[in-house]
Amino acid sequence: MNEKLKVILIEDEELARDLLKSYIKDHPKIELIAECENGFEGVQKINELNPDLVFLDIQMPKITGFEMLELLDHKPEIIFTTAYDQFALKAFDYSAVDYLLKPFSKDRLMVAIDRVIDRIGNNEGLAEKFEKVSDFRVEENLERVVVKDRNKINIIPVEKIRYIESLDDYVLIYTNEARYMKQKTMKFFEANLNQKNFIRIHRSYIVQVDNIAEIQQYEKESYIVILKDGTKLKVSKSGYKKLKEVLHF
Repeated sequence: MNEKLKVILIEDEELARDLLKSYIKDHPKIELIAECENGFEGVQKINELNPDLVFLDIQMPKITGFEMLELLDHKPEIIFTTAYDQFALKAFDYSAVDYLLKPFSKDRLMVAIDRVIDRIGNNEGLAEKFEKVSDFRVEENLERVVVKDRNKINIIPVEKIRYIESLDDYVLIYTNEARYMKQKTMKFFEANLNQKNFIRIHRSYIVQVDNIAEIQQYEKESYIVILKDGTKLKVSKSGYKKLKEVLHF
């Protein structure tokens, strides 16, 4: 590989950014093309500049490094830099090249960069990079969902979600204010939403329990739920069983 790697740093602490820059400034294969203080800037710069490699902090203001990755059109190589070791396994679910625990040495960083150079030199497919991300189990129940809508990033608290509808490889997320599309699976939301508050009533629908106004039978062993705004959704046999378990009827 003869060309330099185009690199972006995404780190909210100025001292940490300065240290990274001092480590990489003399590397013959690295060209720093941008630095960002938060994930919002990071999404914009990555999609605009198409870097080969991103150094990415995980715990940042506004949105986390993991949430930021879900919003990318361009899929660069990722080296996570963080002060928290509990995110390591999750980082490799995102096919990260490496995970650097702060404070790390210049030598340790050089090893990580060499791994990126080898990976790109071996033509390991970037298209497959985030395939595992859709279905992995997060450590705790989801508290919010981050959705990119054109040039706008929306942060949706889960309590505002009325229901979720399956749409091939995407889902539609319905709130009182709007409908949002996100490239995630129903399986992911079923696994990661609090199952006392959200029920998968049908292969096509997950519903927030507090939004259910009625459950009606319309044929023998066939039911629908009616939400508080009048929306009617089909209920499968297994979905009806889950409703009975959660609502105790």
